[in-house]
Amino acid sequence: MKVHNFSAGPGILPQEVLQQASEACINFDNLNLSLLEISHRSKNFEKVMDEAMELTKELLMLDASYKVMFLGGGASLQFAMVPYNLLRTEGTAGYVNTGVWAAKAIKEAKNVGNTKVLASSEDSNFSYIPKGFPVPKDLDYMHITSNNTIYGTQMKKWPVAPMPIVCDMSSDILSRKVDGKQFGLIYAGAQKNMGAAGATMIAVKEELLGKTGRTMLSMLDYRQHIKAGSMYNTPPVFPIYVSLLTLRWLKKNGGVEWIEKVNQQKAACIYTEIDRNSLFKGTCEKEDRSSMNVCFVMHKPELEPEFDKLWKEANISGIRGHRDVGGYRASLYNALPLESVQVLVDVMQAFEKKFA
Repeated sequence: MKVHNFSAGPGILPQEVLQQASEACINFDNLNLSLLEISHRSKNFEKVMDEAMELTKELLMLDASYKVMFLGGGASLQFAMVPYNLLRTEGTAGYVNTGVWAAKAIKEAKNVGNTKVLASSEDSNFSYIPKGFPVPKDLDYMHITSNNTIYGTQMKKWPVAPMPIVCDMSSDILSRKVDGKQFGLIYAGAQKNMGAAGATMIAVKEELLGKTGRTMLSMLDYRQHIKAGSMYNTPPVFPIYVSLLTLRWLKKNGGVEWIEKVNQQKAACIYTEIDRNSLFKGTCEKEDRSSMNVCFVMHKPELEPEFDKLWKEANISGIRGHRDVGGYRASLYNALPLESVQVLVDVMQAFEKKFA
């Protein structure tokens, strides 16, 4: 029986990707060996890595001045690696605080060097995206988080700055058309729109590296990983392969332009219902609503157990909200079909008829 998977992450993957990945666990590339047991330095896996890097560059519209890496450690490791590689020992980095993950990135950056919080929406429990804030011209880089999974906000316009912009796109990477050349560095955990948990994609303009003035630890130095083709040490082989399959799936179906239209339909479907339904309300400013993570609560929280029964009976999974917001969170990642969103909307309408 079909389960409608709204998990905030790791998130839903295309069925064909799951099938292909499972087959590779038994017999990869007609080797009669599992992908999980071959050398990461074999030509068979080198082809996987090379294609994953090239497809990422193509879909993000990056040119030859950018290098792509697939590393372990999650986006949380990038919170430290970004300032370690880009923040000069006598320089300053600027950060925009739009939620839990941005705050964690700020904490790590402060441990590396001088870090300023340029703007924050913490005063309203991160229910909006700060705009129009001043940006000092002498920053080494400015860090933003494009989408906030916990609070359901998303940047709709990119800030303009005279220094490189670094963007954590972990929860909306490849969900909408982005000219990656607007950024000095993009990073994203793969486990929402790009693949399986365990791999993190980093795309960086190579000319930005090697200017910090610090002696670099090899494992934290982007240049070492670029030089080694993301194989300075054993890479997360299986998650990278799942990312490649997901990238192929996206390109085959029409690329980022195609999935952006689908994602807009899904978001419009559920937000229209939230605004119409007398029992629910959204948790953030309408102009900043995420097309990936839809957060909403009830006007009558005491009715939550009744609503929970209905969505569970409809084989819906993963819509409980984060404890910092409460209520519900429907994550609409790329592989989630519009059909699943309609099932949730139908449940919300049935709930209203019964309890309004």
